[in-house]
Amino acid sequence: MLGKKHAPPVAQSASTSKPVDTIDTLIGQKSLLKGDLEFVGGLRVDGQVKGSVSALDDSSGTLVLSEMGKIEGNVTVPHVIVNGAINGNISSTGRVELQAKARINGDVHYNTLEMALGASINGKLVCETEEAAAANLKSVAPEVSTEKIA
Repeated sequence: MLGKKHAPPVAQSASTSKPVDTIDTLIGQKSLLKGDLEFVGGLRVDGQVKGSVSALDDSSGTLVLSEMGKIEGNVTVPHVIVNGAINGNISSTGRVELQAKARINGDVHYNTLEMALGASINGKLVCETEEAAAANLKSVAPEVSTEKIA
């Protein structure tokens, strides 16, 4: 349109990155994968994975774990959507979405968390935003007095 100025594109950091909206890899409902799994893009798990799952792309990799899916191992993925079971820790630099039938037995390290009614976590929730990290440092740092001693 005439007369409108467009702002230049802004570079996205890992904390503001967008998840991918395509599924590049599918593990079917009757499949069992034993071993660690590394992927790029989108991964949907309807079956079972016995091993760690990690995204090679640190900013846009997405894992979708369906209601029938199960992972026995740690998950290190920027964007995680869970409606199945994970027995292991989750580490996400982006968003973790726990849907109603999600069952997590492990700690969840996240930047942004959405949890539906019915989802369960047996572990710690650890918020790892830049602001939270700064607040933790501030609360741990010793107080320094600026008073003069006479």
